[in-house]
Formats: sequence, C-alpha cells, structure tokens
Amino acid sequence: MDNQLLFRPEEVAALIQAGQAIVVDIRDRESYQAGHISGAVNAPDVFSYLAETSPEGLQALQAQFAEVFGKVGLDGQKVAIVYEDALNTRYGGSCRGLWLLQYLGYPKVGILDGGLRAWQAFGGTVDTAAVTPDSVSFPLRPRAELLVTKEQMLAALADPAIKLLDNRDKDEWLAESSSPYGKDFAPRKGRIPGAVWLEWYELMDTSQPIAAFKSAEQVRALATERGLRPDDDIIIYCFKGARAANTFVAMQLAGFTRLRIYLGSWNEWSRDESLPIESGLPKGAVRMLPLAG
Repeated sequence: MDNQLLFRPEEVAALIQAGQAIVVDIRDRESYQAGHISGAVNAPDVFSYLAETSPEGLQALQAQFAEVFGKVGLDGQKVAIVYEDALNTRYGGSCRGLWLLQYLGYPKVGILDGGLRAWQAFGGTVDTAAVTPDSVSFPLRPRAELLVTKEQMLAALADPAIKLLDNRDKDEWLAESSSPYGKDFAPRKGRIPGAVWLEWYELMDTSQPIAAFKSAEQVRALATERGLRPDDDIIIYCFKGARAANTFVAMQLAGFTRLRIYLGSWNEWSRDESLPIESGLPKGAVRMLPLAG
C-alpha cells in the first residue's frame, strides 16, 4: 500500500469501513456542500493555493498546509485519499493534493481513481453533511527532492542533463494566454526557454465515461516523442502546479523515476521580469510535435 498511488472505489470503501482512511475532497466549498463522499472532509486550498518558492514562500506553504491537513485529521496514521470530480476536471487538483502531501512528508497518501464519478458509479454513498474532525498535529517532514525553486529552475536552463517539461494548454504554450484564469491574468505570456511541450490532456484516456490515465506504454511513447526517457532528470511545470502534478502521477505510474515539480510554475516565473522567457511561436531549437489545426 505504501507505494500505491491510485485506489479503486472498492478499495477506498474498504479502508473507510476499517477506519483506516481520511477522504479529502479538494473541490470548492459549493461543490462539496452540494454532495460529497460520506465522511469526506473539504480542503479547497489544495487546488487554489498559489505558491512562491522563495525560502519565505516555502515556509508559508509548509505552515499553511500543515495547518490545513492537521485540521482535517491527518496525523500520519491513516491513509489520506484525495479526490475531485474526475481525474481531468479540475486541472489535476487531486494529483496536486497527492503531490503536496508527498512533498510535506505524509507517509500514506493516494488518489481515488476516477474521482467522485467513479465513486458514484460504484454505488458509494454521497451526502451533504459537513464533516469537521478534531484537529491533530500534522507530521511535517518536507521532501526537498520533489520540489524545484525558482532559483533551481533558472540554474536548470544551463544544465543539458536536466529536461524541462511544459504541460500547459496549447494557448499558453503558444504565448496566446498567460493562464487558465484569463489571457492576461499573469503579466507575461510565453514559455521557459528550452522546455519541451506535452499537453497534460494527452496523458488522459477520455474514451470512456470516466477519464483515466493512459497506459504506461502510451505515456512512455508520448514522452519518447519529446525526447524524454524514464531515467531522465525531469522538471515539470504548468501555471501553478496542478496540471504538473497530474503529469507527475501519470509519468510516475509509467515508470519515470526522477521527476520534480516547479511548484511556482508560470505564475511565479512570469512575475519576475529578470527571468528569461520565450514568446511567440516556438523556436526551431525547441523540440515539439507539429501542431494540430
């Protein structure tokens, strides 16, 4: 169980029945109040938080989420099961929850495979009763090896051994929009120089009613087309780290072993005018697939 990332609804139901899980709903409060897995707690900050990766920013991140996760009862003993509507509905919010808990050092964490939609298809109970557990002390043990700071990202630009992966939406990659929150939400549009592009949607199988990650073979094939191998040192970024976390999970499941996330991502990078960007159409030196119409 310690290395398990995805939990099927029946596995989550069994953990709940045994009193061994805390189920964390990362959706906004309105969605949670309209109906959630019975007994689930709500932690919307997991999705909405915009991180800064300065020493002060990381200290604030760790303090905030140690408090958030302590308030929902995560003391290190029970398995934290994170979920959203489905794996592709909130820009990978449940994956961001898993990655945050991993970064903060929580020992037992997984994602409800298929999210609330899969739970309902399974026949799991849903209600509207708010859950407020007793606060506990969250076991904070940050794992710096999972996170890249702004300074580390800048240094990586000059290191050919490090691969940079941009998995934002097409309009962001092409510098037509600065973010999913609006074209001009961030002050600059563009890409971090030298990054390759693999849109996060490409790693999702949406051929069935409930979205899932593509197979390990399919994910590796898509990565290979971008020059990415399972043993490469890869830094993933998006706008704020949610889509990057979704890709982090998909690639981890596919056997990639040296993955890190630049959590500040484009929201932080674009706000520092001293940092280099590439805008407009990608330069020929940047590897990418031909664009679809």
